[in-house]
Amino acid sequence: MTDDRLLTRPFVLLGVADLAYFTAVGVAVHTLPLYATGPIGSDEAGAGLAFGAFGVTALLCRPFAGRLSDSRGRIPLMIFGGLLAGIGMLLIPFASSLTVLVAIRLLQGVAEAAFFVGSFALLADIAPPDRMGEAISYNSLGLYLGLAFGPPVGEALLSEWGYGVAWAGAALFCAVAVGLTLLIGEPSRDRTLDGHGKLIHRPGIPASLGFFASLAAIGGFLAFASLHSAEVGMENTSLALLVYGLVVVVCRIVFARLPDQVPSLPLGMASLVAIAVGLTVMALWLTPVGLMVGVVVTAVGVTFSTPAFFSAIFATASPSERGAAAGTASAFIDLGLGFGPICLGLVARSEGIPAAFLTGAGFAVLGAVWVGWLSTRPVRVAA
Repeated sequence: MTDDRLLTRPFVLLGVADLAYFTAVGVAVHTLPLYATGPIGSDEAGAGLAFGAFGVTALLCRPFAGRLSDSRGRIPLMIFGGLLAGIGMLLIPFASSLTVLVAIRLLQGVAEAAFFVGSFALLADIAPPDRMGEAISYNSLGLYLGLAFGPPVGEALLSEWGYGVAWAGAALFCAVAVGLTLLIGEPSRDRTLDGHGKLIHRPGIPASLGFFASLAAIGGFLAFASLHSAEVGMENTSLALLVYGLVVVVCRIVFARLPDQVPSLPLGMASLVAIAVGLTVMALWLTPVGLMVGVVVTAVGVTFSTPAFFSAIFATASPSERGAAAGTASAFIDLGLGFGPICLGLVARSEGIPAAFLTGAGFAVLGAVWVGWLSTRPVRVAA
């Protein structure tokens, strides 16, 4: 009989390791824009550049990380990524210029590629195939809980002890992620492609383009949520990110089985529409209430975007191609999270953050149109 259990020891350990890693990322999400516009002395465009710079090296490294995860294993890649991310966090307080800060973020992009690709490929290995959407929903709780609680942790550390302790706290979370990863055994799998895996998983590219649109929009929101919160008069500048993460977490739990019951691409299209609506509300309703309403609507859209698009992408990959599929799909994550903050940062500098959010909504609308058309086309499904 096929073992269709989902909540196994490796699955739980992987989820908690992801939680630790993305809590560190959450600390950076809140602290980095403030550090760039504060001690570094840059502006919104500089903050967007620093925030999104990691996407350049992460993008370049994702395909190679996918190949390495298929040939050398998922666990070593995750350990390397977690250690390198922690080193980057410890180096940031020593950055005295935007150039140095961007250089450190480029280093963290390598770490992001290694940890994220290894983690998602490992998830595909240990999750039952017919419960992949549910597995992604539960596993991604670590990511969104990290993004929910990381910013308040960063804000507390920053207000109490300053930037140095905030970045040290982020590094500590990275170390916890590495320790938990060491407890996960490398799963057995087909290694007939050892050393010869593909860098790019071409069948997954069309769905990845839709994923890119959602992340370009969300990347701009994440980069400027703290600054926009201050502009609309919110005293707690991390509250929007906290609510965003909590809404995604609650909806992922309540609707965990939905991505396995609804066709992936139509679900992805609906998520893009919700993201566009939420960002538009934030851009036009410039009050704390308007911000929070827009955050909730956006978060509902994000709830289904990752399970929908990753399910569509992994459906095109055989077991020996999962690392390449994860690398290809996550390369588009880097494109989105890198391109979005940088592009919207330029818009924010010249036209303001609300205009940047409207631009992000436009990205989501274009993505929804593309995915809607894609859902009418035949798609390769792996055996």
